[in-house]
Amino acid sequence: MSVKKLAPVIVSAVLLITALVARAYSVKNEVKPTSTATVDTATIDSAVDEQPKKAEKEMRGVWVSYIELDMQNETDKSEASFREKFKNIAINSKNAGFNTLIVQVRPFCDALYDSKFFPYSHILSGEQGVNPGYDALEVMCEVCSQLDLDIHAWVNPYRISTDSTPQALSETNPYVIDNEIGEETENGIFLNPANKMARNLIIDGVTEIVRNYDVDGIQFDDYFYPTQDSDFDDTEYADYVGTVGEMNCMSIDNWRLANVNTLICDTYRAIHKISDDVEFGISPQGNIDNNAQIYADVKTWCICKGFVDYICPQLYYSLDNPALTFEDSLTAWSDLDINKSVKLYVGLAGYKANSDADEGTWLYSNNILADEYKIAVNNEKVSGIMLYSYSALKDENASTEIANLTKAMSNNSDAENQTTVPIQ
Repeated sequence: MSVKKLAPVIVSAVLLITALVARAYSVKNEVKPTSTATVDTATIDSAVDEQPKKAEKEMRGVWVSYIELDMQNETDKSEASFREKFKNIAINSKNAGFNTLIVQVRPFCDALYDSKFFPYSHILSGEQGVNPGYDALEVMCEVCSQLDLDIHAWVNPYRISTDSTPQALSETNPYVIDNEIGEETENGIFLNPANKMARNLIIDGVTEIVRNYDVDGIQFDDYFYPTQDSDFDDTEYADYVGTVGEMNCMSIDNWRLANVNTLICDTYRAIHKISDDVEFGISPQGNIDNNAQIYADVKTWCICKGFVDYICPQLYYSLDNPALTFEDSLTAWSDLDINKSVKLYVGLAGYKANSDADEGTWLYSNNILADEYKIAVNNEKVSGIMLYSYSALKDENASTEIANLTKAMSNNSDAENQTTVPIQ
């Protein structure tokens, strides 16, 4: 048999072998995780030999969403007005005891910065593609530097639009230019994880940020495959099966996992090729098993070196949630044999504080966030927390919860000394 004919068989065999290796760490009867063709980077280190080490600096982050950065309803949409808005966000966060802001800079295949690949976001000007006259990410990096705050650029890798947001896509939106890179679903429009050009676009956008801005990290959120519908990527899957043959191909579930893993692994490699000072992290769903439904291979990302520098599951549950408690979810994550190169952070639900969420169990106490913080940082595998989101710091209903969380962080012996900054 010729080398040309053997090549597809070899590629498929490599994928299947690496899938079996990763599978050894997974629970029986789940969707099987697969690694990617870039197996030279994504390799398994034994977590038995050396357990994950806590970060020297405790992470105390706040997510700042595009909604909280929105300038559309501001009378003054100038750079000075945005700078003032973000400076207040940064100062309030620092005064509440946080040391890192995770700012959403690419919410809809667009950019809150000057990009070669994506149009300006409608968040700044009111219309996608319209230059607001300033670079919002540059402003945010400057403000964080002045206040000694770390900044992570939060990217939604696949989303183009959802629920008619934005109302109109710019003619310079990559999907408008070439709709082959994306797919429409009943929930919106998304880049296709199976499309190589789409993956390259996402990675190019990430490396652009790392090269041009003084960020400390890049973070992907919990949007991966938007559907399990076989029509979403049936053409790409048929091409794959035709290439490797039906006897050598992966199931569509494992193939989709491999598509996402390829993006994650290649993004990690691209970032670290530029700088080892910029971390790559992902914030997946808190219910560890639900991630398989969107083809997010979170166990492999935790266990194997070469996918992420940190993972921050969204443990948005009360201590008494009947469906899934905070402590049970944390146990599921911390029981993984997390690779020594991967830091584990915990996402806390500031937005649920003093609400009737989780069957009213957030009303049982005004100390839930503080208690969850203590439980998290007392876990030997956890290196800090992130709070969703900034709005909770300004919500009167959550004020007691946030005050107690701030006190708990300030009382932590590992916490850094905090200097209160007056709002100017």
